[in-house]
Amino acid sequence: MTTRLHLLSAGAALGLVRALEPRLAVEMGIELDARFGAVGAMQSLFDAGEPCDVLILTDAMIAAQTAAGMLVPATRAPLGRVRTGVAVPRGVAHPDVSTPEALAAALRSADTVYFPDPERATAGIHFMKVLRELGLADELRERLRPWPNGATAMRELAGQSSPRAIGCTQVTEILYTPGVELVGLLPPRFELSTLYTASASSRAADPAVAARFAALLGAAATRALRAAGGFEDE
Repeated sequence: MTTRLHLLSAGAALGLVRALEPRLAVEMGIELDARFGAVGAMQSLFDAGEPCDVLILTDAMIAAQTAAGMLVPATRAPLGRVRTGVAVPRGVAHPDVSTPEALAAALRSADTVYFPDPERATAGIHFMKVLRELGLADELRERLRPWPNGATAMRELAGQSSPRAIGCTQVTEILYTPGVELVGLLPPRFELSTLYTASASSRAADPAVAARFAALLGAAATRALRAAGGFEDE
């Protein structure tokens, strides 16, 4: 018997979830109905009552939802920390982004800059802060290409033929997107490391199945898969 499970998830976990889907179907009889996007957008859907058995957001957001009674505390499953990096289309020369000065030069030389929603996505919010701190927000305004989430931003970057296109989002979204390459992490001064966590919803249609899926996402058995996709241990 197949159980349909509804997932609302931060885009950072898209690759991990997709990699697990065949196993879910075979071992757990789960047919996944998953929606991915910026954490702010996913939280809004959850708050509005969108069907949700398992929720993946930042650990701070999961803690707040748990305290509000919307998630099952015993099912909290940390997935790991995700850092934020710089990407270019596959085959393009990698610029130096190791220092604030080098990052500024790389961004100034770009003709388009791809990144996630600067108001609702973790990496997008942070990247706009970086641009402002570098004094580039106004200078690059016409070249900025924000997208609803990091996965979409990276797909758009992958389709660019320009050797001067560049992007910034979380490492997981870069590594799981065909056609783009990770140049490097943001310089230490601008480093962003975000802990993501899964938890079963208090309104899950099948609480036992939701709990099993949340546990699998954070289990030792899937640690290598998480690491390969850019999740780092807490």
